Amino acid sequence: MSEAAEQRTTVADMWFDPLCPWAWITSRWLVEVEQVRPVKVRWRVMSLAVLNDGRDLPAEYQELMERSWEAVRVCTAAEQRFGPDVLGPLYTAIGTRFHNRGEAKDTATLKAAVAEAGLPEDLVEAGRSSEYDETLRASHAEAMKLVGEDVGTPVVRVEDVSFFGPVVSPIPRGEEAGKLWDGVRLVAGTDGFFELKRTRTREPVFD
Repeated sequence: MSEAAEQRTTVADMWFDPLCPWAWITSRWLVEVEQVRPVKVRWRVMSLAVLNDGRDLPAEYQELMERSWEAVRVCTAAEQRFGPDVLGPLYTAIGTRFHNRGEAKDTATLKAAVAEAGLPEDLVEAGRSSEYDETLRASHAEAMKLVGEDVGTPVVRVEDVSFFGPVVSPIPRGEEAGKLWDGVRLVAGTDGFFELKRTRTREPVFD
């Protein structure tokens, strides 16, 4: 890519938790956007467990939050050990297994994803360690500082504009992805604009 082309490229930061199906759809939308708009996505980690820390949750959801630590810790460790460029391939490998294939959200699945991303197998040991939790919490806090505490994952930042979402299902593809990008940028960049929302009437569709 030429220097002039790089200067025209818009950088979008997306904070994700690999466990979240809605963040997964948003991420695949952004991957599509990269193909039809001059956009480069930088992947960042946030945590549903940190987001819901201290909240009174149903027992089933609380158990899910406890399980969610492993994947975000592995992602954070990968970024710290090998640099931010590994997050995209690793997230794709994890998310494809968790969401598209419906594989168990456990250590074995993470081990397979780590191997697919070309990373060392011992990286999964970080999933059971708090070694990188301070870094993880700092990354999560950065996302929350941008959009406030009453939202969740994903968080997207484009230049000086940040927003939660978009929450969409199924994944927009091709030029439809580009059109959604254009619209999201337009409303998010309007001074004083905060929210558009309606009740979700369908489950996440990954295909």
